[in-house]
Amino acid sequence: MSDNPIPTRFIRRTSSSVQKIPILHEALTKEAQHALSTSSSSVSSTLSSTTSLANSAGTPNLQHNICGTSTNYNHSGLSIPTTTSRNLGYKENNEYEKIVKDAENDCTLINTLSDTQGLRAVKSHMDLAKTAHSVRALAKRLNRATIRLSLNSVLIITKARDNSLVYLTKEMTEWLLTTYPSLNVYVDGKLENSHRLDAAGLIKDIPNYNDRLKFWTKSMIKKGNVQFDFVVTLGGDGTVLHASTLFQNAVPPIIPFALGSLGFLTSFEYENFREILHNAITQGVKTDLRMRFTCRVHKANGDVVCEQQVLNELTVDRGPSPYVTMLELYDDDNLLTVAQADGLIIATPTGSTAYSLSAGGSLVHPEVSCMCITPICPHTLSFRPIMVPDSIQLKVKVPLRSRSTAWAAFDGRERVHIDVGDYVSVCASRYPFPTVKNSKDQYFESVSRVLNWNSRKEQKSFKHLLSDKNKKMCDLDDNIKEDTGMDSENETAWDIDYSDTENEIS
Repeated sequence: MSDNPIPTRFIRRTSSSVQKIPILHEALTKEAQHALSTSSSSVSSTLSSTTSLANSAGTPNLQHNICGTSTNYNHSGLSIPTTTSRNLGYKENNEYEKIVKDAENDCTLINTLSDTQGLRAVKSHMDLAKTAHSVRALAKRLNRATIRLSLNSVLIITKARDNSLVYLTKEMTEWLLTTYPSLNVYVDGKLENSHRLDAAGLIKDIPNYNDRLKFWTKSMIKKGNVQFDFVVTLGGDGTVLHASTLFQNAVPPIIPFALGSLGFLTSFEYENFREILHNAITQGVKTDLRMRFTCRVHKANGDVVCEQQVLNELTVDRGPSPYVTMLELYDDDNLLTVAQADGLIIATPTGSTAYSLSAGGSLVHPEVSCMCITPICPHTLSFRPIMVPDSIQLKVKVPLRSRSTAWAAFDGRERVHIDVGDYVSVCASRYPFPTVKNSKDQYFESVSRVLNWNSRKEQKSFKHLLSDKNKKMCDLDDNIKEDTGMDSENETAWDIDYSDTENEIS
């Protein structure tokens, strides 16, 4: 019998929460950021140590600028500073002590969650409840944290097959190179010889551009040869999805400009790009850490055929086959159901407004940690969409008794054939997709604007149909309280008796 009193799913769930930490590229709380802005190098050491604990939980090394202080995220141990508030120039000890105490608590929590042995120390239900509450509180503070962007390299991703956007790319590139002399700007390599971008003309006019105007390729990004501080997308939601496809590991903050058709993910207007980028660089940004899935296609013997990070959804469908596909859905190794349908959609909260919604799935806020399972034209009326926690690992398998094979698509791209006996595993990715927030109610504004969510005409008065004389009488009546002849407390007198003897005199 195991001596671990903590359920395995709780361990997996809390660990997945910790994995979101390094993608913020910076620190924990607003208070700590305020301390750093007042030259608190000691608190910077605390935050660096805190993030190194997150790295020890299986996260990559990163280097970013936290409120103007360069911080290296490595695998060093926990180190809480002992410097007093007097050394930092604080007038009140309480202010510094609160900052350090919050950092200490966060460090301790991360250390506990990243170590299974630490979780075994939770012996009572009260300890378990306290730990779970601390995880939620930490996640809330992380979502409110401000990322300070370094000023080294920016990547611009332009919507393909739209020549008018090349001119906008040129305009933004020239402004960035002129305004920030130390910034390297990377533009799509396919535009290097474009006469619309006219890179040679830009370099000829200002020779300094030659060293800082560079061009990116897919292979360069996937190999991680260059560390980009932030990414700018010029296009629609498809351009943002393309950015997710390019970055299969850690993703820099994404600043999406709305130059497409719908715009669930693109919340910034290009007309204000100078102000938006200047504020982002000088003041920092707040991000939505959008969940991604790690999807792996396995052969029947377990060998991995391919692996893909998806932002919207994994789709497993029948492809060109004329037969209804048969798919077994597993939670780890437990069979959940057998689907006979055109296919299955497993969507992230971000993808809940895409293919899943068209197939009858529910809208899900991007901060909700769940996996949305939506059938495509199921051969039964009882197979309704369902949401499951992101702590589980799903598996979609084509059973040996299936009449046909299936096809898997990742965000609508990279279709892969799934033979009988093969399967696809899906779990929450350790690399979320950070999109820069425009406002607190950005999500509800998007679904209302794009989907007309809960949009209808309000009930209205009919006074505009009255004549002027009747309008005056109606207004006068509204100001006079009618005497109904009944006590206000005896409201039951309004009830109507529909019995057979209602007209009889008692």
